[in-house]
Amino acid sequence: MARRGGSGGVASFFRLLRVGGFVINGSVLPSATDLLRWYDRHRRTLPWRALPGQSADPYRVWLSEIMLQQTTVAAVIPYFERFLDAFPDVTALARAPQDRVMALWAGLGYYARARNLHACAQAVAENGGRFPDTVAGLLELPGIGHYTAAAIAAIAFGRPVVPVDGNVERVTARLFAMTDPLPGSRKAIARQAMTLNADRAAIARPSDFAQALFDLGAGVCTPRTPACVLCPWREACAGNRQGIAATLPCRAPKVARPVRHGVHFCMVDAAGGILLVRRPEKGLLGGMMGLPGPHWRDAAWPQAEALDHAPTAPRLRAKWQQVGQVKHVFTHFTLIVDVYAARVSAFTNSLVGQGGLIHYGNDVDVALPTLMRKCVELARDSNIFD
Repeated sequence: MARRGGSGGVASFFRLLRVGGFVINGSVLPSATDLLRWYDRHRRTLPWRALPGQSADPYRVWLSEIMLQQTTVAAVIPYFERFLDAFPDVTALARAPQDRVMALWAGLGYYARARNLHACAQAVAENGGRFPDTVAGLLELPGIGHYTAAAIAAIAFGRPVVPVDGNVERVTARLFAMTDPLPGSRKAIARQAMTLNADRAAIARPSDFAQALFDLGAGVCTPRTPACVLCPWREACAGNRQGIAATLPCRAPKVARPVRHGVHFCMVDAAGGILLVRRPEKGLLGGMMGLPGPHWRDAAWPQAEALDHAPTAPRLRAKWQQVGQVKHVFTHFTLIVDVYAARVSAFTNSLVGQGGLIHYGNDVDVALPTLMRKCVELARDSNIFD
């Protein structure tokens, strides 16, 4: 410190020590005690979180962490509660038919998570219903990556590791004023985050420390308007001292999201049944039920070409009408779907025999992803089924 700033550097060093920070490899770390004291007063009450003095349930922790990937807490809570009602433990989830699991997941998106969730439950059930209690062991399970393994290990099993999600990434970038833009800086930020639990208080309470980091990012160190005046780490935060906290982490300019085009056909019979097909297991919406249609592609679908892919069967006189378009945004592209609708008196056996399924509104075990629900709603709103 003296080499970089002379006597002023030494003075700064001791000022930081007085506010609770300490130095590892030249970096000033905030006090875990300060964060945990704040957490004990302000911790969120969440349905998967153990109350003070209770032990965390690994099943609830795992289920919540899988659901929370790419999804907000507010969106996850009702899904989490429905899953617990249907599958109160990992063995019940393992025994359930996959279609039932997918039906309860419908609307959460990223459907590969649901398939991996079911596969993981089966793997844990084969192990007597016990989750591995280490990061390495958890990484062996389907659908569990490095972040999720660290989160489960820390929260459910008290392993002294730092799970780095978006909240922890943001807190870390601001604490150390790391100005290199994402995504290129992600590994460097993660390495720095791993040092946050270096003091004794964090190591003594790894479950609470991990969740305190999550709560700090979610409630105080928020993306656009961090409440620095309320932060237990404000004195140790380099971003706050430099007045740049709200600008961090920096992000590289966004690349324009490409547009793809699809066609889907909504065929309804006199009893209100809808013809559905199961999508391929691999790819977006893999394994989910959906409306028939060709593959999505970069070019738009002219009507004549689109109708070549409409469901058909001998003596089936479907009169297809284009009822509009649905726009749906995926992570890496925007999809524009032309929706066609037709009403028939009854479905033929040959049509259903081609892999189709007739869905009625009370079929609770049929999962329709959000995109397909949008298409069905557009078709129903067109009044051609009246």
